Amino acid sequence: MPQVQFRFYAELNDLLPLPGRGLSFAHDFETAASLKDAIEAFGVPHTEVDLILANGEPAAFSHLLRNGDRISVYPVFRSLDLAQLTHLQPRSEDETRFVLDTHLGKLAAHLRMLGFDSLYGHDCRDEELAQLSAREQRTLLSRDRGLLKRSLVTRGYLVRAAQPREQLVEVLRRFNLSGSVAPFRRCLACNCLLQVVSKDLISHRLPPETRKHYDEFHICPGCDRLYWKGSHYQRMVGVIERMIDSVRAGLP
Repeated sequence: MPQVQFRFYAELNDLLPLPGRGLSFAHDFETAASLKDAIEAFGVPHTEVDLILANGEPAAFSHLLRNGDRISVYPVFRSLDLAQLTHLQPRSEDETRFVLDTHLGKLAAHLRMLGFDSLYGHDCRDEELAQLSAREQRTLLSRDRGLLKRSLVTRGYLVRAAQPREQLVEVLRRFNLSGSVAPFRRCLACNCLLQVVSKDLISHRLPPETRKHYDEFHICPGCDRLYWKGSHYQRMVGVIERMIDSVRAGLP
């Protein structure tokens, strides 16, 4: 039976069954499959893969397996210069526009709090998410490997962490976003950019104590919510600063 050798590198090993992690392993096949199909059969969505070498040469996802092939599979490297090699993931100056699946609502709110354009709908179907990602060239964040395996999805990332704060740190680190944080400029509920609004125009909507102690307000043009730097503001600033420091320091 035809056979090829696979080797996955770096964090891609986290997605493999235990016997194949960190090792070169043999894969038997009867019918030649594409590299995309073969890699995803091991549990690794194509959105996690940025470089494939077949017998030492760059190969596309469409490359068909051949007996004796030696396949090396690499993730996206942010700290290495691989400019001379063939990247499989699209390159963009702006990778800060996201769409998140229905299980990542809290992560979406956290990303919005830090100023990142993050679309989220709790009732969106997988097909809608994939289409939106492709149509608007947004990076699809998901914990669903099946969703990221859809051919329509070209920009995506499989979120590993289960807790929202850990997810946020993971995404900031994965996309090198710590230097792009611009907190409190988006609506946490609907993602729209906030606008300055005169206190006189919204005074009738404010609680008495808020009307008395605060003068600067923002309004969401999408859902009409009001925002101001209340008693929680300095606490949230501190949380954000500590989180960015931990991302830059490589801490969990």
